[in-house]
Amino acid sequence: MNMLEVRNATKTFGSLVAVNGVSLSVAAGELRAIIGPNGAGKTTFFNLITGFFPPTSGAILVEGQDITRLSAQERVKLGMARTFQITEIFPELTVHENVRIAVEVGSGFALRPWIGRDAAATVRRATEETLGLCGLESKAGRSVGELSHGDQRAAEIAMALALKPRLLLLDEPTAGMGEQETYQIAGLIRRLHKQSNYTIVLIEHDMRVVFNLADRITVLDQGALLADGTPQQISENPAVQAAYLGTAE
Repeated sequence: MNMLEVRNATKTFGSLVAVNGVSLSVAAGELRAIIGPNGAGKTTFFNLITGFFPPTSGAILVEGQDITRLSAQERVKLGMARTFQITEIFPELTVHENVRIAVEVGSGFALRPWIGRDAAATVRRATEETLGLCGLESKAGRSVGELSHGDQRAAEIAMALALKPRLLLLDEPTAGMGEQETYQIAGLIRRLHKQSNYTIVLIEHDMRVVFNLADRITVLDQGALLADGTPQQISENPAVQAAYLGTAE
């Protein structure tokens, strides 16, 4: 059974067809990259998967369950977590506090004025484990607003992981980063995929990251599916070269 399946998803805004009959199947434990030129419909497609927009037509399933009409919050409860192109964190709080809040939400303790000793110990242990998984232990006491862009992105990924997802969706995780920060985040994503076996779907503009990380690549162009295949198949696809990667002179 696939972790994620999208069946002929279409999204229109008036006369604009932003996503046009796109289908996608992602196996459990797979890392899938979604690429395409600006205006290809990538973010709209992500919004359909994560419940921020309802599709005009088509269906979305997670582990065989139809979630097409579920809200974004309901999808989180089913094991879906997403990061955004613009980092979504609490910059005035410490890294530890950011991750702890996400752990409390993922554990069902959000908005409780008080939790018991055992529950508090569970939250503390899960927070420390998540910080360790993302390599943030040494920065746990620092305000997130003081961190580099790469470390802020790692903190946001940690917050997503704290929600206990089975399916992690990353929206341009290396956007705005330099070489070193891109290397850092790519390494984190690789560890989550290979060592922790997360199923990951990411939108990414940096082709070095895409071709070094992805098991399979889906290419969108003008809202439609242009190609789908292994990194080698995509790199050799003439239509992809013409539309996005650039054809050699």
